[in-house]
Amino acid sequence: MDVFTAIRERRSCRTYLPDAVGEDLIEKILEAAVWAPSPANNQPWEFIIITNPDIKRKIHEESVACKQKLFEKSGWGWIDKYQAGFLLEAPVLIAVIGDSRKTGAHQFLEGTENTYQHGCAAAIQNMLLAAHAQGLGSLWFTLFDRQAMKQTLGIDSPKEPLALVCIGKAAGVAARTPRKEPKEKTRYIR
Repeated sequence: MDVFTAIRERRSCRTYLPDAVGEDLIEKILEAAVWAPSPANNQPWEFIIITNPDIKRKIHEESVACKQKLFEKSGWGWIDKYQAGFLLEAPVLIAVIGDSRKTGAHQFLEGTENTYQHGCAAAIQNMLLAAHAQGLGSLWFTLFDRQAMKQTLGIDSPKEPLALVCIGKAAGVAARTPRKEPKEKTRYIR
């Protein structure tokens, strides 16, 4: 699949079929992830593949609790309506773990010590595009309490769970979300 086609056609999938995802497909997705750029090529990511229903249920429960806390603090109506059942539906969750010690030279520049997260974000984007190119649905999910997730997944500091990537066969076609024209978000310095 052409990369521009994959970028334009990829959608966030929130409903999944129960069909298993083969390990060969997961390996291809992970291969795409590790080819992402990162500060000083430190490759600050690790991945935890989650298929265990009990762990997925615990992650879902923690997400619901996090959602409730956010709603109470913000009052935003969309948070109260947000449903995370896809955490239970998706056959595979891939936890993306970032290592803050792998920030590269930025560790010596004040205010930029979190650039390891940028490398992990690039790896996530590669995963989403690779999943789409293989005919799978995917979703980048971050609505969780990091400390609770660290406990659930047995992650030691200074490593941090940054996101979950939900993977599976989509149950339907996700709606296209509007995008602004590049010229609306761009300025040139010439």
